Amino acid sequence: MQSHKIFKRSASQIKDLIPHRGGCMATDKITIDGLPVKFMYRQELDYEHDTGWIFLSSTETQGYLDDHTNTMIYEVNTIADYDPAIIPYLNLPVGTDLERVDGTDRFIDYSG
Repeated sequence: MQSHKIFKRSASQIKDLIPHRGGCMATDKITIDGLPVKFMYRQELDYEHDTGWIFLSSTETQGYLDDHTNTMIYEVNTIADYDPAIIPYLNLPVGTDLERVDGTDRFIDYSG
């Protein structure tokens, strides 16, 4: 049975905020529930058009993350449109591990 997700924003509402970069992973907590990005990290690329970025809201449990239907691949611009605060950090290298400072658009890098 295929699920039909109702996204917080329709495709026609997504603006081109950044040049095409490739794909990223984000959870339904961001794209359906509309929660802001709390954690963003960049891992090794899995496929040709992968940026390595993964975006989480901080409300995801391990069980939630283990259910692959709660996560999808998106063009990075889509997640930037949901939360433009991520844009200044998108050029950081693989291994970057960022956490948003509560109540701000700033992220702190914990990758060392």
